[in-house]
Amino acid sequence: MTDVGPFAQLLLFLSLATVVAVLSNRLTARIRVPAPALFLAAAALAVAVLPGLKAPPERTVERIVTVALVCILFDGGMHIGWRRFRAAAAPIIVVGVAGTFLTTAAVAAVAHFGFGFGWYIALLLGTAIAPTDPAVVFSILGQREIAGRSSTILEGESGANDPVGIALLVSLLAAGSLSGGAAVQVAGEFLLQMGVGAALGLLGGRALLWFMRRVSLPSEGLYPLRTLACVLVLYGATTVAHGSGFLAVFVAGIVLGDERAPFKREIERFHSALASLGEIVAFVVLGLTVHLVDLTRIDVWVPGLVLGASMALIIRPVLVGLCLIPARLRRNEQLFVLFAGLKGAVPILLGSLLLAANIPGAHRLYGIVIVVVAFSVIVQGSLVPTVVRALHLPMRILEPAPWSFGVRLAEEPEGVLRLVVAPGSAADGKTVEDLAEAAADSEDAADVWVNMLVRDRVLVSVRGDTRLSAGDEVLISAEERWHPHLESLFHA
Repeated sequence: MTDVGPFAQLLLFLSLATVVAVLSNRLTARIRVPAPALFLAAAALAVAVLPGLKAPPERTVERIVTVALVCILFDGGMHIGWRRFRAAAAPIIVVGVAGTFLTTAAVAAVAHFGFGFGWYIALLLGTAIAPTDPAVVFSILGQREIAGRSSTILEGESGANDPVGIALLVSLLAAGSLSGGAAVQVAGEFLLQMGVGAALGLLGGRALLWFMRRVSLPSEGLYPLRTLACVLVLYGATTVAHGSGFLAVFVAGIVLGDERAPFKREIERFHSALASLGEIVAFVVLGLTVHLVDLTRIDVWVPGLVLGASMALIIRPVLVGLCLIPARLRRNEQLFVLFAGLKGAVPILLGSLLLAANIPGAHRLYGIVIVVVAFSVIVQGSLVPTVVRALHLPMRILEPAPWSFGVRLAEEPEGVLRLVVAPGSAADGKTVEDLAEAAADSEDAADVWVNMLVRDRVLVSVRGDTRLSAGDEVLISAEERWHPHLESLFHA
């Protein structure tokens, strides 16, 4: 019991930090500085000012951030889902894989020719700062969501390039140098991690879906915990099999995203909250490892600013822009994707791996990574709302819905859909009778039923001439064969 006092103080600090971090999202909406930047800066300042607060060991940081990243990637995969991923699969894969390699090579060239780093060290640095983080962008936008494929590509790119960057850095560290043999070793290790990760992610996602549907549990609260435990098992098993556990959990999340399962809504809410907590914990823990004195060194902040500006203004617009040409995005969507490739926790995690590997000049490299991330999050991030307005991107407001209304059933209902009328969709302005006729052939129109309609928090009596409006929440019964067409009618 002698350690209760210090432990209570640590628990108090962490709890207060979490409360402040949660409330900081309201501040973010006003000052347009991403919440992760506040977490990182506050933790770095705290460890510099408070004498009793020490940076945790590097291995501890790595393990904590790894668990947080697993939660973030799985939730990100579920948020994308298979339908959204399939619609943007090609640009996601090309940008997430080829874009990461091109960015790494370009950053390495700038570090080598501009600041005299050896090619091996320059490649390590380029790999560390290549991954992106759309959560930073979306934390700035708050309750506004960008319509179209651009947001899906940004989310999918991050989900892909995080595992790619981590696998590439681990392979480079294992090789220990640059040579013909080392290049073959890096390529083989990287392909093994990607292949095993993708395969086990697909198999694990399907197995988890079967488990969720077939095996019941005695308590509602156990369902989200079971999913979390299975996700961690999938990460561990894939890593032991020399695959990318991060890619596996991201793919598994995509597999589960659009599927129905018992207590699916509760599972999604649990993992969304866990991902938010993971982001807070990751940036706070990583912030504790930052030494502010190191960032004042001219050989740290000058390369960091040059690399950060080069990536934002030249490298990403040119190289990732080439990768996006086949996607045929509208000009404003393409410009947004190119501008919004902000950095987040993963580059700092990769920088900590360099510290743990005792790379020569690792502390300088880590400081450069911190400066690049700070530039990206603060400078680029604060400009995101201005860029969105200037590009006239289509956006929708995501109003919070703290109150729920529903019916619990012991068995899965057949043919039931819950849809929201998107502004400008085919269902917007249609009557219920028109909707049934549009969804099916005339002789089958009676097989499409609108069971419930909620508008502005009020249940609306449903008749054939009831006209749907944007934002209406509708519960529909229809045969399974009409579901894809019905969903297309409600989406813009």
